[in-house]
Amino acid sequence: MATDHSGLAPDTLTVAAGRPPREHDAPVNAPIVLSTTYHETRAPQLGDRIYARGSNPTWDPFEEALGALEGADLPALVFGSGLGAAAAALSLVPTGGAVVMPRHAYAGSISLAGDLAAQGRFELLTVDIADTDAVLGTLDALAHRFDAGQVMVWLESPTNPMLEVAELAVLTDAAHARGALVVADNTFNTPMVHRPLEAGVDVVLHSVTKWLAGHSDVVLGALATSDPALRARLLAHRTLHGAIAGPFEVWLALRGLRTLALRMERSQATAAFLALHLADHPAVRRVRYPGLASDPGHERAAAQFNGFGGIVSIELDDVATADAVVEAVRLWLPATSLGGVESLVERRRRQPAEPATVPEALVRLSVGIENPEDLWADLDQALRRATGGRDGGL
Repeated sequence: MATDHSGLAPDTLTVAAGRPPREHDAPVNAPIVLSTTYHETRAPQLGDRIYARGSNPTWDPFEEALGALEGADLPALVFGSGLGAAAAALSLVPTGGAVVMPRHAYAGSISLAGDLAAQGRFELLTVDIADTDAVLGTLDALAHRFDAGQVMVWLESPTNPMLEVAELAVLTDAAHARGALVVADNTFNTPMVHRPLEAGVDVVLHSVTKWLAGHSDVVLGALATSDPALRARLLAHRTLHGAIAGPFEVWLALRGLRTLALRMERSQATAAFLALHLADHPAVRRVRYPGLASDPGHERAAAQFNGFGGIVSIELDDVATADAVVEAVRLWLPATSLGGVESLVERRRRQPAEPATVPEALVRLSVGIENPEDLWADLDQALRRATGGRDGGL
């Protein structure tokens, strides 16, 4: 019998959810099951494991825990990668339908949607997701061309890497009123900061690789929903397309999830500290961080979220300066990805798939759990070296 975790705070759920039953001599932690098949003597019945492409006991605790964290009525579904989860979510769009996606979002999602659109699977429209009126206008136009159930609205807030903040509940309600399905990528926020299902979103997406697993050592994705029919379709896609995760990787992700609340608390506090100092640095043209009172998305983020996340983006004078900063850091690690315990730095437009509307000299900072003063000292010296000595100081 599953333990009742109703009423527990999210930071408690990260520790309590997904544990084995409390029986005498039972393990405290969920074990890893390494098996490709299961003992069967009868005709397969609903719920039987049968074969590891469809089910693995090691997935269950993680899926239970993430579902609980997102406030879903059902366990989440884990996938072999975030992009595998995105592909499953996009499979919900009928052929000939349409997808509305932020112009700034995870490059993999945009690239995948663009590839599917080029194949004729659906029509893709990209929007400034922070411009609510413009998005509503796009939805109105689509409502005249498509029937209910043919349109998907893909939300990401804050966006990657521009950190634009959408009015999630407003857009979700508007999409539903026009018969559209809504998917929200919650990778940046995690359930510690926001739970999109509570805003009415139909499906929540995670790149588990990032904050949830938290140690830059697994590649995984996940989807969460409270709709049994949608979950059944997503599960069927995972099984038939083989977008499955290895049990050891999922076990690592569950272990990482146990410290999510602490890691996010530290990362957010340090991100706010760095954003304030970067805003005063003479070498920085602009800081993008919803936690700054001067940020365009600050009021929306404060109203919707329980925090402002651990990602900061800065714009510098030019590409040469941005590249020089990335080369000059000694503690920050120049690498793509985000959400690990180590702080990462990257000029995003070096990635070929990054939209042209992302400034060439934008540098994305994924803030880890190191000492804030050490992180700032390293950034400051790198900025000074890259710009010939302009000192931000402390």
